[in-house]
Amino acid sequence: MARKKVSTTIYITPEQNELLKALNQKTKVPVAEYIRQGIDLVLEKYKAQLPGQSTFDEL
Repeated sequence: MARKKVSTTIYITPEQNELLKALNQKTKVPVAEYIRQGIDLVLEKYKAQLPGQSTFDEL
């Protein structure tokens, strides 16, 4: 079952747009999916800074 998605607006550079479109043409994966994956990578990288994400070392 697909997860519900929230609509939002982002601004990307023309270069990012061109590269994402080229990737979409080659792979047929929607641009939005690549953007979601990128967001997931950033959230994983900075997860220690998110509220409620304390480790035992920090306590």
